[in-house]
Amino acid sequence: MADLPLLYSFRRCPYAIRARLALVQAGVAFALHEVDLKHKPAGLLAASPKATVPVLCLPGGTVLPDSLAIMRWALAQNDPHGWLHSAHPQRDAALVESADGAFKHWLDRYKYLVRHPGETAEHCRAAAGACLLAALESALAQSAAGGSPWLSGRAHPCLADAATVPLVRQFAGVDAAWFASAPWPHTQAWLARWLASPLWAQVMAKSGQPAVAAAAAFASASGPASASVSVSVLGAVPLGVAQPIARAE
Repeated sequence: MADLPLLYSFRRCPYAIRARLALVQAGVAFALHEVDLKHKPAGLLAASPKATVPVLCLPGGTVLPDSLAIMRWALAQNDPHGWLHSAHPQRDAALVESADGAFKHWLDRYKYLVRHPGETAEHCRAAAGACLLAALESALAQSAAGGSPWLSGRAHPCLADAATVPLVRQFAGVDAAWFASAPWPHTQAWLARWLASPLWAQVMAKSGQPAVAAAAAFASASGPASASVSVSVLGAVPLGVAQPIARAE
């Protein structure tokens, strides 16, 4: 596995999820090391002083310690559905910046209210809506008017779709019933479409569970799938064939 990129990851981390989405979508073969955050491996500590996930270590010695850098690197290798291309690059960049900045701030407080005495769920929801979700809903509504369910405005998502959805998923999961009743129908449908996709199933498979290798296969929502995809240390895996995700030691 020394000749493969090594990804230090944590399954539920939204930044690690976005990195895995791009790597699998690009068909990049990589070794996956699931990190125990309470006992971080020496390799991760040596590769990145921050010791946060995700970190991608390339065979030549280059280290990418940032999720967006990993996404862009992966898609620069292969971008079958044009994730790097957006009809609204400035708008989409602003959405990703908001997701990683103010929205993450309020998301953390919303998830862990007990750690923030005096904060309320209602205030966190309002703040999160103001800094990202209202703008995301507006952008998705604009795309829907043109016949697309994605920020890209096309048949397939773009980098901004994949970069923001893991954070929105976390927000929705804090109180699923409340989120389902919120006035963001396009955002709710967009999230549901992601969570039902074979690509999401692949990147979220737990160790030892089978996963469908389906980078670029977004069921009926995204058009025809690629012929094959390289995932983890498995090499080329035909689409639709269940395989276990191998873990690097």
